[in-house]
Amino acid sequence: MVIRVFIASSSGFVAIKKKQQDVVRFLEANKIEFEEVDITMSEEQRQWMYKNVPPEKKPAQGNPLPPQIFNGDRYCGDYDSFFESKESNTVFSFLGLKSRLASKAEP
Repeated sequence: MVIRVFIASSSGFVAIKKKQQDVVRFLEANKIEFEEVDITMSEEQRQWMYKNVPPEKKPAQGNPLPPQIFNGDRYCGDYDSFFESKESNTVFSFLGLKSRLASKAEP
């Protein structure tokens, strides 16, 4: 499974752009393989993201905003969930990945 980060390249909101950059930079810095999915370029991908964010994670009004993070088809969370996992040093489990330390210890 590959980590997919749903972003909006043409978002006019500075806060959304910063959040997207934060997620992408973290994944790149930690050499975690991922794919950026730009929902402004594909209506099909935008609809897929909207449909696959769990109801309890959707805003009361409107659609979920990027970045939204998936491992394959499994929803990981939004930026706030990502940030919390980063702060508590649990990003690998948040993403549904094995910790690098655990994988290095295995023969």
